[in-house]
Amino acid sequence: MSNLKLKPAPTLRTDWVEAPVQYLADLSVKPVTYNPPHGTGLPRRVGNYRDFKVRVHNGRPIARDLSLDRQAFILTHHDTAVRDFYDKEEVRTAYEPEVEALIRRETGAAKVVVFDHTVRTADRAVERGLRTPVRSVHCDYTEKSGPQRVRDLLPPDEAEVRLGKRFAEFNVWRNIAHEPVEMTPLGLVDSESLAPRDLAVCDLVYADRTGEIYQGVYNADHRWYYFPRMTRDEAIVIKCYDSMKDGRARFSLHSAFDDPTSPANPRPRQSIETRALAFFD
Repeated sequence: MSNLKLKPAPTLRTDWVEAPVQYLADLSVKPVTYNPPHGTGLPRRVGNYRDFKVRVHNGRPIARDLSLDRQAFILTHHDTAVRDFYDKEEVRTAYEPEVEALIRRETGAAKVVVFDHTVRTADRAVERGLRTPVRSVHCDYTEKSGPQRVRDLLPPDEAEVRLGKRFAEFNVWRNIAHEPVEMTPLGLVDSESLAPRDLAVCDLVYADRTGEIYQGVYNADHRWYYFPRMTRDEAIVIKCYDSMKDGRARFSLHSAFDDPTSPANPRPRQSIETRALAFFD
């Protein structure tokens, strides 16, 4: 269903870069992340985390072959009318409908509910009440938290009906600066290289509730990709949860990383990720 108008692969770059990413080395310590309120500090993580060097491939040459049901991510052209992504009201009224239309286009979903967005920056994030790029290998939803999100967002009667059919959770990630990404791009693991043991439940502790995500456990077989120098008219769609158990990709892993080919003084990364539930009849 994709209607791609993608740029050719950038020249003067290798097909891959080698960079450290932060995985769980093992499960000797149960992973827990403590999240302070926005603008008050950085998350505190408990767990046996370590940096592992991985080869991150340039995904642009194969972008047209990627699939949400195989790799669990795609790159697509996506124009936006939004002028200021730091304006929450403009994001709600202008961008969320664009994201809803994008997910309908790419998935064929009967209903899409956009429910959350996070703006991230590498430039003074905490003092601006924003979040920094996430530098741990993770998936935003788990076998438990995916259905729970449906119950949180829909009226009880509708939730039970929707839970009886296929549904999925998608993230849409984009650069919100007017210049290409030069710092901490997003790396993504091909879900066809995941094993069940690679997904470890991690409690997310907030002041008023506790949720959970998956943290990635290191596996040398993971195949990593990224899209160098993403521009403002591109978007990555990531599938973080799928209720269908028929062999298609159900979960994914991703993380920000330091690209060793970045300029010496890169512009700080500015990005938005928007989360949505997609329901299928």
